Order: sequence, then structure tokens, then C-alpha cells
Amino acid sequence: MVKKVTVLDYGSGNLRSAERALARVGAEVTVTADYEAAMEADGLVVPGVGAFAACMAGLRAVRGERIIARRLSAGRPVLGICVGMQILFETGVEHGVTTEGCGEWPGTVESLEAPVLPHMGWNTVKAPVETVLFAGLDADTRFYFVHSYGVRTWKLQAGPGFADPLLTWAEHGVPFVAAVENGPLMATQFHPEKSGDAGAQLLTNWLGTVG
Repeated sequence: MVKKVTVLDYGSGNLRSAERALARVGAEVTVTADYEAAMEADGLVVPGVGAFAACMAGLRAVRGERIIARRLSAGRPVLGICVGMQILFETGVEHGVTTEGCGEWPGTVESLEAPVLPHMGWNTVKAPVETVLFAGLDADTRFYFVHSYGVRTWKLQAGPGFADPLLTWAEHGVPFVAAVENGPLMATQFHPEKSGDAGAQLLTNWLGTVG
């Protein structure tokens, strides 16, 4: 069965790169800001590049935060990429300015502490044993990152009846969250659409979770 995936167009992100990468692994892809199309798709991909505040402004302009929340309340898959992952957290702090995010996860997106920023290029990640996203990928597999900000501290505590999210970490100066698997909500700080065969495998794995 072909999975129908919408890449949310809110004025930010590598839309065509994401579209091509998803089509490569067998998805039927639509790039749109249309509310109903985003709601009805089997899977929703939220890309993002640039500043946290600008991405949130663009997202709100197309009611993207409502789309994400409504899909998740119905258990429908959402994948965030790069700043599309960052905006899922409570707040982002850039140049001393704090911006409210979608609040799907507690925590703050803040500057990495590293000798060289941005963190640009290929890096390994440390995925948990139970991972779905990284299934079939070797521990030394590298993914492509471009960012200066990230989530350095994970704050969500699982409650009774709720499984702990699966966290994948990477390091550039300091450890940061490289990916999250949290039921229907998954996200990567790196760009799977720019990560060659490894990114294609990850997107294939994600499509396997899309019903």
C-alpha cells in the first residue's frame, strides 16, 4: 500500500529535497500548506531551516501548530526535521530572545557550546537498542547536520501507562538530542533527506510506522 505523505509548506525547509527523498522510498508526496490535506495525509513531515522564531511565525500563519496537535491527539504520524524538530519543544532561545514553540515536548532549544558553529557536516549518533527509526543501520552510520542550536537537556518524564520516548544523542562540543521517537511523534535534528542511503533507510523505517 502506497503511503500518502504531506510535506508541510509554511515557508521554511528544504521542501523539494524532502519531497524527492520521500518519493525515492515509495511515498506519494504532496507539498502544501492546505489544512485539510495536512490533516488527511497518512503521514505529515514538518521540515525547517533558519531561525526558530521565523519558523514559528510561518508555522502559525498556516495553523501548523494546530495541525500537529490535532494529528497527534488522533495518533497520526508526524515527523519533524531540523528546526521542524526544534519547534516541537516549549521554547527556543536565540540571541537572547525567547520564542514559544509548539510545546509538544518540554525543554528549551539553545545554542550549542562548541569551538566551531554551526555544526555542519556528517556525524555519528547513538541510538537506543529499541529504536525503530535507526533499525538496520550500523552504529557508525553518519548523518548530515546543519545547526547551531539544539536540545541539550531532555526534561520529559514518562508517567504511569506511558512509555519513555526513545532518545538518540549526538555530540558537537556538548551532547544534544539528535532524534526522538515518541509514539506518533518522531523527529530528527539532522537532515535525512541530505543523508544519502542512511537517510533513505531512516525514512523507509518511518514510513513503516505510517498507517
